[in-house]
Amino acid sequence: MNKLKERWGITSNIQILLILIVFAINGSFSAWVAEPVTSFIGITKGSVSPIIYWPLRILLIFPIYQITLPIVGFLFGQFNFFWNFEKQFLKKMGLGFLFKKRN
Repeated sequence: MNKLKERWGITSNIQILLILIVFAINGSFSAWVAEPVTSFIGITKGSVSPIIYWPLRILLIFPIYQITLPIVGFLFGQFNFFWNFEKQFLKKMGLGFLFKKRN
């Protein structure tokens, strides 16, 4: 636990527990939200092949997860951790320009 606390820059075991709960809830939430979103855009299990449906749904889950992670983190009092986590993740994906200060 100490290595994880040091790596994440946190101090309490309660904070670790809250962070793990947020990851779990947000994963389930983003998968749940992807269903009505795919239906809204006209992609359902019955309308397209599973070979097309599942990769599209998984690709849709990814941005939903990224958008909702800081929101769910906020609800659990961990917004700063998840906002920094999100910025670091997007920078590694080459999207760091989104967070540069503009003059």
